[in-house]
Amino acid sequence: MSLEHSVLEMELLAPAKNIEVARTAIMAGADAVYIGAPKFGARQAASNSIEDIRQLVTYAHRFGVKVLVTLNTLMDDAERKDAAAMAWELYEAGVDALIVQDLRLLREQLPPIRLHASTQCDNRTAEQVVKLQRMGFRRAVLARELTIDEIRAIRQATLADKPEQPIELEVFVHGAVCVSYSGRCYMSERLMGRSANRGACAQMCRMAYDVLDSQGRELRDAQGKLLHQRYVLSLKDMNRAAYLKELEEAGVHTVKIEGRLKDADYVTNVVAYYRRKMDEGMNSECGKIDFEPNPEKTFHRGDSLYFLHGRTSSMANWDTPKSTGEKIGLVTSSRDRTLHVQLLPGVTLHNGDGLCYGDQGFQVNSVTVLSGSAVAVNTFRAVNVPAGTVLYRNIDTVFLKQLHAERRIPVSIALTTTSDGFRLQIQSDSEDASKAWQVSREFVYPHTPATQAEQALQTQRTQLMKLGESDYVATEVEVPEEAYFIPMSTLNAWRRDVVAAAVEAQEASAERSTNKPMVVNQADIPNYNSDSEPLMTCRYCILHEMGNCRKQPTRLAPEREPHYFRLGNGTTVELHFDCKRCEMTITTCNNDR
Repeated sequence: MSLEHSVLEMELLAPAKNIEVARTAIMAGADAVYIGAPKFGARQAASNSIEDIRQLVTYAHRFGVKVLVTLNTLMDDAERKDAAAMAWELYEAGVDALIVQDLRLLREQLPPIRLHASTQCDNRTAEQVVKLQRMGFRRAVLARELTIDEIRAIRQATLADKPEQPIELEVFVHGAVCVSYSGRCYMSERLMGRSANRGACAQMCRMAYDVLDSQGRELRDAQGKLLHQRYVLSLKDMNRAAYLKELEEAGVHTVKIEGRLKDADYVTNVVAYYRRKMDEGMNSECGKIDFEPNPEKTFHRGDSLYFLHGRTSSMANWDTPKSTGEKIGLVTSSRDRTLHVQLLPGVTLHNGDGLCYGDQGFQVNSVTVLSGSAVAVNTFRAVNVPAGTVLYRNIDTVFLKQLHAERRIPVSIALTTTSDGFRLQIQSDSEDASKAWQVSREFVYPHTPATQAEQALQTQRTQLMKLGESDYVATEVEVPEEAYFIPMSTLNAWRRDVVAAAVEAQEASAERSTNKPMVVNQADIPNYNSDSEPLMTCRYCILHEMGNCRKQPTRLAPEREPHYFRLGNGTTVELHFDCKRCEMTITTCNNDR
């Protein structure tokens, strides 16, 4: 379904690893950004100081953009007290909400700030989300594995429980996918000593494994290729852009882009892509996108709806966990540092582009057109690519140079006369009365009639329109009907004065998103003990991915189904399949396979 001309009311939430990336997300059209706190943010490589977050809040609130901060790791007693103190600092900085995983944090004295339950709270049942609603959470970030029917059922359950103010539902629509239910992956912690629930995930799902049968023999995939050191847990990235309207109708309040470790290019491209899908607001005089957004042009592992409409095949890419980018053609031959490639229609290669196949990559040195769409690609090093190999481009140098988005705050400007001079007023064009504001300054100046009336009025309109490097764009300018002489330098100074006053007024009037203090039943707060849990609990199932689902009549012989995964270092884990629940679990195995 095409949504190019639909206007959706859902909030678009973008990731930011730092304040610079957050600014690019705002420019590209995000309604809200989420960013890591100095500590406890589930991404140790994406922490930010309180001062940086304070600056971001000031900047974001000018555009009506919310700032959410992650405090979504499990913590010990001392850390929870530290996190509570940090929560107060973030509250004072004007942050709109905190995203939390460890519900024991509610035992501390927290500020009256909105709390959102992280997807790591394992929010995949109506019972869990209703419980969070009763605890006082204002939003639940749902598990990625949920179908549209399950999302709809959760919305109905929360409405039935609390129709006057139901909990908001947030759903991932784009980006990397954890193969395990979020919050229920302990593989990194137990095998590598790095806890995913404490922000130090070793990304076991992006590692290579041998796939073994019950006798420890390596299996083959449907194409006969040996399942030796293959990336069988590495899922493709999520892309649900074609189903945004359906998500909104199911009761989703916020759609979320994953990627707090991604760079500004990725965030600009993907946010702009979803902004275009949701409305046309960035194609006006108040904002513009100077490129054609395309998720395949930045970090991209291939697309998957990931259970939104049920279980599908090819959810994973077993050949590489890296970015593959866009499919660009077929290799017809290669020798030394030259490849002959038959390009797909509309594809143009550029010097410096990055190309790849499987987990191998190389860079384009030069391109020579042979005939039609056939080209010879010269590389910086010798490559040996078999004929018939599908080739992908994961770095498009020309596209990356085009990435640019702008966003401005629409305002109206009016110059009127006073008894002894002039008044210059600037006001927002917001239709939301709670976000409307206006600022004016009066200047003493003589009412000297202009000798060239029409030229003087046109000059005044033109100069007042010039808001330069500010965050504002003038959609309407009003000047007095009678033309007066005002030097251009004087008019420019007045304009700069009132724009500066507008910035100060906006910062002073920015509303903080607050929440009533939460009264929590201590019995609702879980204790976290993963010792008896499997390494992973997954809705993704390798049996189905292999075309060997036990529920399908065409499945292979049971004795040939996989029973174990083996890492390159020899560590072996055991697979278990609960076909009634359609779940796969992975447990430790002491056998030497």
